[in-house]
Amino acid sequence: MTARILLVDDTPANLRYLEARLEAEYFEVFTASSGLEAVTRCQAETFDLVLLDVMMPGLDGFETCRRLKADPATAHLPVIMVTALDQPSDRVAGLEAGADDFLTKPIDETALLARVRSLIRLKAVTDELRVSALSNTASSFFDPLTEAIRDRGLAGKVLIVDDRPNALQRIAEVLAPQHTVTTAVSAEDLMGAVEDDHDVVVLSLGLAQVDALRVCSQLRSQERTRHIPILLVAEAEDRPRILRGLEIGVNDYIVRPIDANEVRARVRTQVRRRRYMDLLRQTVHASMEMAIVDQLTGLHNRRYFDTHMPRLLEAATDRNRPLCLMILDIDHFKTVNDTYGHDVGDEVLQIFASRLRATVREVDLLCRLGGEEFIIAMPDLPMRVGLLVAERLRLAIASVPFMLGSNGQDLDITVSVGLAERGSGGGVAGLLKRADLALYRSKTLGRNQVSTEAA
Repeated sequence: MTARILLVDDTPANLRYLEARLEAEYFEVFTASSGLEAVTRCQAETFDLVLLDVMMPGLDGFETCRRLKADPATAHLPVIMVTALDQPSDRVAGLEAGADDFLTKPIDETALLARVRSLIRLKAVTDELRVSALSNTASSFFDPLTEAIRDRGLAGKVLIVDDRPNALQRIAEVLAPQHTVTTAVSAEDLMGAVEDDHDVVVLSLGLAQVDALRVCSQLRSQERTRHIPILLVAEAEDRPRILRGLEIGVNDYIVRPIDANEVRARVRTQVRRRRYMDLLRQTVHASMEMAIVDQLTGLHNRRYFDTHMPRLLEAATDRNRPLCLMILDIDHFKTVNDTYGHDVGDEVLQIFASRLRATVREVDLLCRLGGEEFIIAMPDLPMRVGLLVAERLRLAIASVPFMLGSNGQDLDITVSVGLAERGSGGGVAGLLKRADLALYRSKTLGRNQVSTEAA
C-alpha cells in the first residue's frame, strides 16, 4: 500500500526519524515545519494522511487540525495527532479538534503503522465516493460533511456490546444523554439487534464466549452491517489484538480504564464519519438514478434504453426467441400543451406513464424516449401476442379520461402505436426503424390505433 503522507513538526530530528520510518514502508513522505505551512500545502496539494505534532509555535497542532477540518477541501483528510501529552483531556482536545486519532510519544511504531494503514484504506474508499459525488453536484462548493451534520446532527444510534453488566452500564450512561443507546450482552444478541441504521457499534474486545475480532469480521462481511463503524473497548495488554482489529476493519479503539469524555469524543467522531459516508453514497446513488431515469415520469430514459436494448436483442437472438418492440406516441400532445399549458402537459405524461406501467410485465423494458414518445421492449412475445398487448394499452389510454388535478378538468387522450418484431436483421437500429414506420402508419391512418411493420 502506497500513499502520500504529510509530516508536520517543528523539530527537524522528529521529522527525519518519522520520514525514514515511513519511507521504509514505501510511503511517499513530505514534510512541513509549521501548522501554517501544513494548511497551505494541504490546500494546494493532494495528501492521503497528515501526521501532526501538537506542540508547535504559532499555529499549534490543535488549531491546525481545526482549520483542516473546517475547510471543505480538506475536511475528509485523515489526521493523526502526535504529542508527548498523555492525559485523557489531551486526547479529547485532539478529537474535539477533528483528529482521527491521537498518539503519544514515544511512538509505538507498530501501532502507528497499523493506524496509518487503516486510515489510508478508509481514505481510499472515501475518495472514490467523493469523486463520484462531487462530479455530479451542481456546486463545486458542496461539502458533504457539513451537509450531513446539518441534516441530522451528531446524535447517533449506538449499539454497545459487553458481557460485563457494570462495564456495559457505565458506557451506556456516558453515551445516553446524547445518543440513542441499545445494548447487547453476547455476540448472538449483537447480530440480532444490529441494523444498518446503527451509527456505531461499541464492542468489548474481552467477550468471554466468543472472539470479538471474529464478530468484527462478521460485521464487515455482511451487507447490512458492512459500513457501520466499530469502536473496540480493550485492555492495555490487548495491544496485539487491537492492531489485528485495525487490519480487519475496526475503525477506532479506546483502552480501559475509560475516560467518559474520550468515549463521547470518539463515538462522536465515528457518528460524524458515518454521516459523511452515508451522504456520499446517497449522492452517488441519486446521480446514478438521474442518469438513467426520466425525472418527470419515473420511467427509464433513452440512455437506459440504448444501454439495455442491445442486450435484450442479443439474448433473444442467441436463444432464437421472439421479441416485440412497441413505440407509442400520444396523439395531438402539442395541442394539449398549447391549449392548457405545460403543467397540464406534464400531468398528462405522468398519468400516461402510470397506465403503461400498470399494464406491462416486470420483464418488459419500458422507457420514455423523449417528449410524448414512449417505447416498450417485450421479450418472449411473438407479434400476434404483441398486437393483443398493444391493443390493450391503446384501450387503457382511450377508454378512461385523464383526470387532471391541476385544473380540475378531464381530458380524452388517445395514443398511436407502432409494433415490430425481431427477425428481419438490422440490430436495434433496424428494429427501431421498423417500429417507427409502423407508428407513422398509425398516424396517417387517423391515429388512436395499432399498426405493425407489415404493410
